[in-house]
Amino acid sequence: MLKNIGKCDRALRIVAGAVLLALVFVGPKTLWGLLGLVPLVSGLAGICPAYAVTGVSTCQAGCCKAKS
Repeated sequence: MLKNIGKCDRALRIVAGAVLLALVFVGPKTLWGLLGLVPLVSGLAGICPAYAVTGVSTCQAGCCKAKS
């Protein structure tokens, strides 16, 4: 599968996911923080299923080719 998340988008997703996930352990300590797994995993993998379905890509030209 082709990566469809650029460097800046990946960094933002990882940070946002980590912050949301931290809510499980500190702060209000609710399970809503587990929603942070979605942006964290997609940021680490570099693939967003929603982007794939809609045909969106935040990669610059040629930077996110799949390695064979």
